[in-house]
Amino acid sequence: MSAVFIDTHAHLCDEKFDEDRVEVIARAAEAGVAQIISMGDTMAASAQVIADAEQYPALYAAVGVHPESACVLTDAERAQLLAWANHPKVVAIGEIGLYYYWEKDPQVRAVQREMFVTQLDIARAAGLPVCIHDREAHGDTLAILKAEGRDLTGVLHCYSGSLETARELWKMDYYIGIDGPLTFKNAAKLPDIVREAPQERLLIETDSPYLAPVPKRGKRNEPAYVVHVAAKIAELRGESVEEVAQYTTENARRLYPKLAEA
Repeated sequence: MSAVFIDTHAHLCDEKFDEDRVEVIARAAEAGVAQIISMGDTMAASAQVIADAEQYPALYAAVGVHPESACVLTDAERAQLLAWANHPKVVAIGEIGLYYYWEKDPQVRAVQREMFVTQLDIARAAGLPVCIHDREAHGDTLAILKAEGRDLTGVLHCYSGSLETARELWKMDYYIGIDGPLTFKNAAKLPDIVREAPQERLLIETDSPYLAPVPKRGKRNEPAYVVHVAAKIAELRGESVEEVAQYTTENARRLYPKLAEA
């Protein structure tokens, strides 16, 4: 039996896929990518990823508001996210979290933190895991998860924190998502983190259309390329690509039970 992969984080509602979305999904299937989670990052995108998931059997959705769009969610928006969470193909609240990389304004960062906590509450009420974006905000992200993340699990998508932070997250039953940057020459600490990670805490993702892995770097990323991420993990850990596919797929279906119901 050939390897089965799950791309646990893509943005297939992005306009960069408007011309060939059907072909992109077909190429993923040909590469062995059986399921793809398409991320909402605004209310409008969240509505769109649900519509896409209804149209394409391989697609699943996560709903949420990305910290780059930080705002105070209205009661109506919170109620809408909670209602969407009941959809059979909505597997997570995401992409949520903190984005300090470009955002230096302390007041905007405070709004990001408030919105992050609000969406953690929504995930808890919905009984769904969370998909977390953490860019240059590792300390605050970990502190918020410790203070406000009770009874929750999830993934730190496109992990960019330290090995020490990763160890803390693993103890808290969180997963780390590994993407194209693992294949880059400047991957820095990430290879060491991947080598040490427990098998049961690793997920593979593309973040399509961004962060295409070597040998596709510089091109538009797409879910089929997640196999290159799996191959690099296999190389670093002394495992076969088939092994990596098997345990990352099992992990995805454990974290996101609706994937296993298909």
